[in-house]
Amino acid sequence: MVLEIKVPHGNDFTVLKPLIPVVVSYILSFIYIGIYWNNHHHMMHTVKHVTGGILWANLHLLFWLSLVPFVTGWIGENHFDPIPMALYGFILLMAAIAYFILRSLIISSQGENSLLARAVGNDIKGKISPILYLLAIASNFVSQWISGALYILVALIWLIPDKRIEIIIREEIETKHTKTRSKPS
Repeated sequence: MVLEIKVPHGNDFTVLKPLIPVVVSYILSFIYIGIYWNNHHHMMHTVKHVTGGILWANLHLLFWLSLVPFVTGWIGENHFDPIPMALYGFILLMAAIAYFILRSLIISSQGENSLLARAVGNDIKGKISPILYLLAIASNFVSQWISGALYILVALIWLIPDKRIEIIIREEIETKHTKTRSKPS
């Protein structure tokens, strides 16, 4: 994700002040892209067979994530004004929906007893995030600071890496290893 952060003219810290909104929006969006990158990577490790539907759902997710730099630049350049902040939330909401669709197609393709299905289980974080995005979009017209706090809250919820997939894959490997060792030669 590359944004145009222009080098200011001057040699003291006061020239950096106008760049604060751009840098803050960049940091938040970088964290979001990192969260999606990590979770997508883990999720794809559970896939045994890729279908056409999974490929299209993956492109659907990529489409929404490809819009993050645009809205990030827009909120930074306009100092978190309501309309750019609302569009930012809409893009995050659509990315969350696209991720849910991708995950659902993988589970449907791999089966209800698949590694991914067992790992995500009830998925409280996945259910609460779209609700928080909707609240952030709506509250944005009251206060963009409340909206921004909700976007940060969702990022914080997901910032701690989700170990469920790692744990289920490790258990699967250990089970296979135990079965292999216990077979008579």
